[in-house]
Amino acid sequence: MNSRAQVVRRTLCFLLAASIASVPVASQTQTPVTLVATGSSLPEPLYVAWGDAYHAQHPETQLRYLPEGTSESARKILAGVGDLGGGDAPTPENELKRASVPVLELPTILIGIAIVYNLPNTPGELRLSGPVLADVFLGKVKAWNDPAITKLNPTMKLPALPIQVVHRTDGKGANYILSDFLCKLSPDFLAKAGRGESPKWPAGVSAARSQDMADRVRSTPWSIGYTEANLAQGASLRMARIKNVAGEFVLPTTQSISTAALESNVRDDFRASLTNAPGKGSYPIASFTWLYIPVKSQDPERGRAVIAYLRWVYGEGQQIAQDRGYAILPDKLRAKVLAATTEVH
Repeated sequence: MNSRAQVVRRTLCFLLAASIASVPVASQTQTPVTLVATGSSLPEPLYVAWGDAYHAQHPETQLRYLPEGTSESARKILAGVGDLGGGDAPTPENELKRASVPVLELPTILIGIAIVYNLPNTPGELRLSGPVLADVFLGKVKAWNDPAITKLNPTMKLPALPIQVVHRTDGKGANYILSDFLCKLSPDFLAKAGRGESPKWPAGVSAARSQDMADRVRSTPWSIGYTEANLAQGASLRMARIKNVAGEFVLPTTQSISTAALESNVRDDFRASLTNAPGKGSYPIASFTWLYIPVKSQDPERGRAVIAYLRWVYGEGQQIAQDRGYAILPDKLRAKVLAATTEVH
């Protein structure tokens, strides 16, 4: 375990111990509690904002969000550690069956994975298709003026320079969403890299957190990477237009990401893949981001605090997400998710 992971683990244990120790006698009308969540760094800015807003309205409840990554978050929740988890990939069925406690996976918002790039002195909007993007991340397309790219971008003067590929480290939800899309469009990517939070990247350098990815692409000329669209926009990174099923080249916007959800078949357990969704105007690298929630809390008071927070997330929390530029759940889907929260106790 690296030093950063050890620090995060010690912090998680301290927060859990402190929050449990803070519970006063049952006769008090309001019991202070600190809910602890680990999760993906993609929705971290929103989840932190949610925690602050909820605590302002409900001073008895605090939330601590530790951005450890999707895989580590799921592992902890399935092992019964923590109150909530956050991730950008559905947990494999076999892992859910082996969990120490039943776990719900509830979508909170919609996210788009933007393909970001740094092409100095090269005006225009880059266009990419799934197969070409797969070959870039496989290291097969090595130069910006490769015929596969120039064919999609006839009006751009692309340089004869190597593409500097940046990918995320293992265990990240962004890896899952991007690889899920690329595997649908490229049998070669499926065979060589695979779908999941830890693809076998054959090329490029790695970035640990979402902000690290943004910083690396911004500081590296001729680079290409990927991160959550809201973060990319806030960081003023250039985003590529990605070819969708309808043959359009689409940017990730709240509308195009929402269209992907509306055009997809969402299972009753909400474990749906939204990548490469059909429909005009649909952005093809879209996904839910989920909360992983133990159905039964080890402490009834904490369980009630989780339920209250979830109801707020699917009410006022959605408006806060929308105000911050995120694509929120469609009304019918949100109603179904809210109804599913009744399983938590």
